[in-house]
Amino acid sequence: MGEVQRRRQYRHARGRHRLAEIRLLTAALVTLTAVLLVVGALIPSVGSEPSSLAQGGVSGGARADGDDAPNSAATRGSSAAGADRCEISFVGDDVQEPVVTEVAGELYRDLPVPDRTGWVFAGWYADAASAASADQRARINGAHLVDCADGERTLHAAWQTPDAVRAADVRVPILMYHQFTAKPEGERGWLRLNYAYIGDFEDHIRYIAENEYYLPTWDELEAFIDGRLALPRKSVIVTDDDADSSWLELAAPIVERYQVLATSFVITSARTEATPNRFVLQRSHTHDMHRAGANGKGRMVNESAQAVAQDLQTSADILGAKEVIAYPFGHHNAVAEQGVRQAGFDLAVTVAGGTVHQGSDKLALPRVRIDYGMKLATVKAVLAQ
Repeated sequence: MGEVQRRRQYRHARGRHRLAEIRLLTAALVTLTAVLLVVGALIPSVGSEPSSLAQGGVSGGARADGDDAPNSAATRGSSAAGADRCEISFVGDDVQEPVVTEVAGELYRDLPVPDRTGWVFAGWYADAASAASADQRARINGAHLVDCADGERTLHAAWQTPDAVRAADVRVPILMYHQFTAKPEGERGWLRLNYAYIGDFEDHIRYIAENEYYLPTWDELEAFIDGRLALPRKSVIVTDDDADSSWLELAAPIVERYQVLATSFVITSARTEATPNRFVLQRSHTHDMHRAGANGKGRMVNESAQAVAQDLQTSADILGAKEVIAYPFGHHNAVAEQGVRQAGFDLAVTVAGGTVHQGSDKLALPRVRIDYGMKLATVKAVLAQ
């Protein structure tokens, strides 16, 4: 037998073998399908015939939850979402703001800052009397949870004269924390001062909450700097840099417990988890520029404005927000600031000491560094400035 004929017979035999395999597989699939059809037919018949005990448990022929109600879970979810909606209306002198929809039980997200010729907006209040007296305890902003009855609520505007705002000369401290420790004696090493004792941190946050300090949002701070918004004298912003695991595990639960709004500046190349709770805003600490550049300073001052803008855009895409950036190591220059503007950020915080006032440089905002060992008395003094 020639070589060609042997190869032809081999191919024919292999083809018959593969065909037999396919037929066996097809038969197995047909059998499995038949079994599944039988099981599928049996399951509804079992569920559709309630036992006598179940029938006796539903008086008056009433259906049990979910019976004869396709997509009942989805329907209930939709109804709950509708019940959570809160239509917010705004009233006050020259106020023409449209109604906004918020979610009950979540932080306010879309409160406007209206303009009025010759006046400075002084916030939204729960009622007209509180607005007239500018009662800080009744002032409402994005640090508050939406409390809504019957799906709607009306907020009342307050106004101040520019002269009154200038005379008040409000200064807003931005507290800057980094890492945290559960050890009262602190951590060892050259970063020891970075690790605030968590007991001290809780004292700080409890004091802010119990003394009803006002917690401006970043858009409010920008409006305050521009002279469009008056802030109460008792105002403070709480921030944390790096989103270290100690922040997530030790500190974030405390701001949630006391319902104190805080901002966590996240390095998004290192961490992309969602915010730990609704009282923590996550904002940019850059995507991948929290590293040393060629001259030993941060990459922020070693890259082009375009590179800075691209990095910040990546960070914003991950976080879903812009508003404000914390410069890595506090390093920035004119080129870095140009990149911040190109990326569409409005504010930037540094590590330089000081408080924010009307007219502050919005791309070089100072903060108050909180080191290990800073007790409540020191923080009280900062807040009293």
